[in-house]
Amino acid sequence: MKNTLNKGLIKRRILVVDDEMINREILGNMLCDGYEVSYASNGQEALDLLRGTEESFSLILLDLMMPVMSGDEVLNICRSDPRLSSIPIIVLTQDEDAEASSIRSGADDFIKKPYNLPEVILARCERIIDLYEKKNLIDTTERDTLTGLYSNDFFFEYIRQIGQYNSDPMDAIAMDIENFHLINEIYGRSGGDEILKKAADIISAELGDGTGIACRSVADTFYIYHPAKEDYDDLVGRIEKEINSCSFLEAKIRIRIGINKNVDMSEAVEQWFDHAKLACDGMRRDYTRTLAYYDRELNDRQLHQARLISDMDASIANHDFVVFYQPKYGVLGDRPVLRSAEALIRWKHPELGMISPGSFIPLFEGNGLVQKLDRFVWEEAGAQIAAWKEQYKITVPVSVNVSRIDIYDPRLEEILFGILEKNGLTTKEMLLEITESAYSDNADRLIEVVNNLRAKGFRIEMDDFGSGYSSLNMLTTIPIDVLKMDMKFVSNMLKDEKSLKLCELVMDISRFLEVPVVAEGVEDEAQLAKLKDMGCEIVQGYYFSRPLPAEEFEELIRKEAELA
Repeated sequence: MKNTLNKGLIKRRILVVDDEMINREILGNMLCDGYEVSYASNGQEALDLLRGTEESFSLILLDLMMPVMSGDEVLNICRSDPRLSSIPIIVLTQDEDAEASSIRSGADDFIKKPYNLPEVILARCERIIDLYEKKNLIDTTERDTLTGLYSNDFFFEYIRQIGQYNSDPMDAIAMDIENFHLINEIYGRSGGDEILKKAADIISAELGDGTGIACRSVADTFYIYHPAKEDYDDLVGRIEKEINSCSFLEAKIRIRIGINKNVDMSEAVEQWFDHAKLACDGMRRDYTRTLAYYDRELNDRQLHQARLISDMDASIANHDFVVFYQPKYGVLGDRPVLRSAEALIRWKHPELGMISPGSFIPLFEGNGLVQKLDRFVWEEAGAQIAAWKEQYKITVPVSVNVSRIDIYDPRLEEILFGILEKNGLTTKEMLLEITESAYSDNADRLIEVVNNLRAKGFRIEMDDFGSGYSSLNMLTTIPIDVLKMDMKFVSNMLKDEKSLKLCELVMDISRFLEVPVVAEGVEDEAQLAKLKDMGCEIVQGYYFSRPLPAEEFEELIRKEAELA
């Protein structure tokens, strides 16, 4: 637009107001090449011209001493009239004492009479017009046209400016109207707009003339920068009351407010409200509350989890994931005998270091990525079983986990048999652990898959037996080959009578089913002795060994080979 004006394609309009014809002509001659110039000989004529045209003037050059109506009167009227207040005014005067009072009354500049410096006059006119055009452009984008609140960009910038002078604690607030898109569909855009305006009115009243400001960020989202206070229930109540006073509403409308208390001044302004919005969005479809506070620790966990999800594929490709092996020993003979091992995944992240399985396995189970991790473990374990078999001429069967998400994969059998075939293994050498929690997710599918796998030679171990409600029901429908006793029972068996009885119950069930029990989490000799007395055949735990990387596990295989 500015380039178009500068090129003369569109001429800006200037109104010259002076009772002396010679002065009007002098100014007109100076300005006519670059501007469209109109004239008035007194203040009343000027106002009639300003109010009688639909076209706007870009500048008024206003003499102060005139008949009918003075320039001072015109200046005061223009500054109090919303339609005329945006037009800049340069006062024409030879009275130096009038300059200061004119500026205080709202004049933007002054030009001294007589007009003997045309270049200076043209420069001043151009500068004032340019400043006002920029100001008007700012004014049109500063406020949301519907609610009158600040627009997003100005909101954040003004907060940064406020922060230079205000050291009081402040809260960042994000507010949403629940299911606003449905409100627009049901009541039309006009109905939705009325609700937004009512919410904005309450927010503006809440802030008053204090240091707080607010904006309509997008659609039905409002951001509020509020002096810190303990309780916002009253604000929620007033907004909901005002919104629900709309006569056309047929059901109560609910709002959600997320609050980032006492914002951290070391963070970016936008981040304050991202945190508040995170708290606000966390209440979606939760109709038990309307207020939530940003939890920094929760956010840090979410960021950490997002990082783990993002890095998973690269870590699989780079073998940052490493399979460890924990031995299982047969304990009913004269000496403990290495019977098998369980494959356990570990993550040596190149930047975050060793990451606990408790941090990433539940995360990947929840979003389905555990299927990729399981596939990686199966491949690694299959290759390792084959390598040990070739090197030591003995087979150490390895148990691998089959997660709930794997059960739904129609290619499960194809994948497992592909790994066995590639490594020259049999179904007796790779054992499959299925946790009992998979049963509650889709019992019919689990039963079908387990029966098919067993029919084709795989041995099925029920992991964490006794940890859930479905255990006994599973045993009536799913044939299994091994029960793995939940380690919580083992760790408490010598401290708690209930845990001891549950261990004995698991042993009774195993005898009834004629399947062995693997006791997990055995850490000391007293536990081992008690389990042997119960008739437990296989033990796994730190008493014998922690989970080991493959190269360290080989030491156990070598010892077993020497004793065999």
